[in-house]
Amino acid sequence: MQRAQRNSLRLLQWMMAASLALPIALFAIAATISYTSTRDIADREIERTLDVVHEHALKVFETIDRSLAELNEVVRGLSDDTIRAREPGLHRRLKRLADSLPQLKSAWIFDADGKALVNSLASPPPALGFADRDYFYAHVDQTIGTFIGTALTPRPPYQGARFFGVSRRRDSEDGRFIGVIQASVLPEYFESFYARIGPDAGSFFAMGRADGVLLGHFPRLDRDLRLDPTGPVGREIAARPEHGLITIAWPSDGIERRIGYRRVSEYPIYVSAGLETSAIRARWFATIGQHLVFGIPATALLFLLLALALRRTQHLQAEAAKRREAEEALKHSQRLEALGQLTGGVAHDFNNLLTVIRASVDLLNRPQLPEERRQRYITAIADAVARAAKLTSQLLAFARRQTLKPEVFDVGERMQALHDMLTPLLGPAIEIAMRLPAEPCLVRADAGQFETALINMATNARDAMQGKGRITFQVEPATTVPDTLAGPSGSQSPGHHGFIRVTVSDTGIGIPAARLDRIFEPFFTTKQVGHGTGLGLSQVFGFARQSGGEVTVTSEVGHGSTFSLYLPRVAPDLLPQRQAPNTAPAVAGSGMSVLVVEDNIELANFAADGLTELGYSITLVDNATDALAELVVDADRFDVVFSDVVMPGMTGLDLARSIRDRGIDVPIVLTTGYSQALAQDGVAGFDLVQKPYSIEELSRVLHRAARIRRVRDGAAE
Repeated sequence: MQRAQRNSLRLLQWMMAASLALPIALFAIAATISYTSTRDIADREIERTLDVVHEHALKVFETIDRSLAELNEVVRGLSDDTIRAREPGLHRRLKRLADSLPQLKSAWIFDADGKALVNSLASPPPALGFADRDYFYAHVDQTIGTFIGTALTPRPPYQGARFFGVSRRRDSEDGRFIGVIQASVLPEYFESFYARIGPDAGSFFAMGRADGVLLGHFPRLDRDLRLDPTGPVGREIAARPEHGLITIAWPSDGIERRIGYRRVSEYPIYVSAGLETSAIRARWFATIGQHLVFGIPATALLFLLLALALRRTQHLQAEAAKRREAEEALKHSQRLEALGQLTGGVAHDFNNLLTVIRASVDLLNRPQLPEERRQRYITAIADAVARAAKLTSQLLAFARRQTLKPEVFDVGERMQALHDMLTPLLGPAIEIAMRLPAEPCLVRADAGQFETALINMATNARDAMQGKGRITFQVEPATTVPDTLAGPSGSQSPGHHGFIRVTVSDTGIGIPAARLDRIFEPFFTTKQVGHGTGLGLSQVFGFARQSGGEVTVTSEVGHGSTFSLYLPRVAPDLLPQRQAPNTAPAVAGSGMSVLVVEDNIELANFAADGLTELGYSITLVDNATDALAELVVDADRFDVVFSDVVMPGMTGLDLARSIRDRGIDVPIVLTTGYSQALAQDGVAGFDLVQKPYSIEELSRVLHRAARIRRVRDGAAE
């Protein structure tokens, strides 16, 4: 008995020691995992920010390069005397260019002696020589393409912020050097951009030439800095010249940072983005601190319970020793009962606390995601927007109130183009088979809604197979059609040549016959809560009916399902000439003036900032009444009006009609996510941009509207 008592005391003592050692060991493991996770998250954040910085710099330098090339074409073949004679007109052109691009301080055309023939700052330019500037003498003896110089201070009488030159050589017809075309770029433009995208503590950005000369820096420096090519940064870049991620003490201030760098296309320019390692550690400390808030009290409580248990056990053993002689049997049973109650209570409490600790460890492991899912962090906002837009589109499509954009396209080609997108969407365990016809199968429908319908049917098939099986896509002319299409309406429409049938067959579990009549109902789904909206197949139904077609389904439980989408076929000679894809790049504004009418200030600022960066001149108002007042005062200063449709008071459609009724000759582009008026009456002859839109798409529509006006005005003259 005494030996058992000693063992119980020793066990409790070991448990007390374990109550401290185990949480400390778990905390050490969790802290290591958390630090690795925090650093990985910081690296992904740096990479995403570096993508933004690289894309921004690339667009800026490409825009400047294109502008210099255009200027070179303007003065190509002109003598210096001719350029001086045309100096007032060229000065205005250079000024418009500089005013349209916020990154430019000025633009210049120099002769072979380094004297300014034309610039955007003064007309006529003062008789000063600039042959000693690097952006000039770099071109004298050789043709080097686009040259990017070092940061310079304006030469009196010119004043203002520092700049660096981007220049190109002017050659005569026989290849002789006859001068330079140069744009003065503001480093502060890049630094202001960096300040906007990196407000977090410890954020860092830099832009510099390949030889180590820094052109932009955030936090801003009060002196020029040139990195030593043989120093730590130079050696890292030399080892991996295109792209890399390093931890290094930055030469300007000695602060250790985690920095990602990337070369800007073919330009001798590097951009970098990073975080101070102290900021990364601060994030880690904050995470660990949150765990300590729960871990320390839990450990202390466990230790206290064990200490109380040990004390109580010792007390019970002392009482038992005193009563052993007189009440041996009773004391024996009482000790066993007390020890049993004590051990059970301690075990229960200890297991509860271990459960809390184990759950905390599981939560710490959760951020460690597989590498293949890394890209999901980059596209997350965009995916949310896409899902919201898809949901709205599905609702409107089923209600047949969606403003469709029908076009003639080849179903077989479109299906082939969808193959690469379906493969990652359906997963590696899904085998995809495509049976496409050799002859063209042309239909007139909304291509975007068609792709959405195919994706909805494919994902429905994937879910029916629980992510594993075979999906067969087949396109063929329909030899038989459903009863709903067999009447005159299905055969007498202009350009109608029967139907094209697109079938999607799967090897899934099938659909019970009792549910076949309900699967196209909105919000009807057999999936668990949170695993489906019930709108996918209803979108297919709405799209098919609104396009003059039909969708049917056949299924057998245990043998899969086959969905058949019928669309009206058109003659091959109706296929239009291939147009530029929707992924065409944005169109530069080149000073085009746009009146933006948008009551949502966040969306308005988004559109204004994006168009401004493309060189558009933006005037922003938040209601149609003020927009109409701007146009009445001076309509000629605007090249195009871009207005939201749904606004309080006067809508964008009312504004467009008022502009047209007043005879104001300004093109009008409308935008909306959904408008009852547009769904019923259409866009009334006005251009429409559907929300959500990209800046690239918006710039193309605005540019096209303004170009049509210019062509019309030129024909009228």
